[in-house]
Amino acid sequence: MSNTQHLHDFTTQTRRDILRMVHAVNSGHPGGSLGCAEFLTVLYQKLMKRNPEFSMDGIGEDIFFLSNGHISPIFYSVLSRSGYFPVSELATFRKLNTRLQGHPTTHDGLPGVRMAAGSLGQGLSVAVGAAQAKKLNNDAHLVYVLTGDGELQEGQNWEAIMYASAKKVDNLIATVDLNGQQIDGATTDVLNMGNLKAKFEAFDWDVLKITEGNNIEAIIKGMEEAKSRTGKGKPVCVLLHTVMGNGVDFMMHTHAWHGKAPNDEQLAIGLAQNAETLGDY
Repeated sequence: MSNTQHLHDFTTQTRRDILRMVHAVNSGHPGGSLGCAEFLTVLYQKLMKRNPEFSMDGIGEDIFFLSNGHISPIFYSVLSRSGYFPVSELATFRKLNTRLQGHPTTHDGLPGVRMAAGSLGQGLSVAVGAAQAKKLNNDAHLVYVLTGDGELQEGQNWEAIMYASAKKVDNLIATVDLNGQQIDGATTDVLNMGNLKAKFEAFDWDVLKITEGNNIEAIIKGMEEAKSRTGKGKPVCVLLHTVMGNGVDFMMHTHAWHGKAPNDEQLAIGLAQNAETLGDY
């Protein structure tokens, strides 16, 4: 089996996880989770240099921060299937007194989670600080962060964007999930952000696009290019064009599934479109 085939199988299995987790508790955010399945799979299964034993400080390895924490279903699925905690724990998603809450938290010590991600707009600031800490520790590894496109409507992001370039935080790769949807509708209708590439470049970032953000091969190529641009005096931004709800036909291209759980019939349809590959939890 090729490595690429493994990534495809891994992605398909995470989609099943997302659907089953959200359905089981009739709560959660499947749309954005499904749209980022390929990206997080590639990040954790191929790109990042990770230590097998998790440590909060992340010294000697690449680290990742999820800023748009509502897409926790895909984050938990990828973490568990990457060995951070038992896959069986996915069955506890959003249940009382468990580690897998609706938004990732740190107080229960869930391996793989380095910041709480409830309120939007904060992850980029945390990632900038972590990247600077790596420089102070003479740690040559990278810091990755994922934000939503609607999330960039919040002002703290732009303070971090300005600071990162001013301080030449060039060991940072910030990826923006550009699916064009947020909870109330299209991002262009809610609060149009215009040309994000031009905006990041105006803040002196190195910007590249991945136009096929649900294509594993395109993600690998684009993220490898992003890695090659680090260490050159500028933070790197990747504009990742994804489809909300990707992989489940009736959830695609609509904000309706931003935070809505499928019913029994819809779950069956979604699972039929994503065959079991690595074993259900």
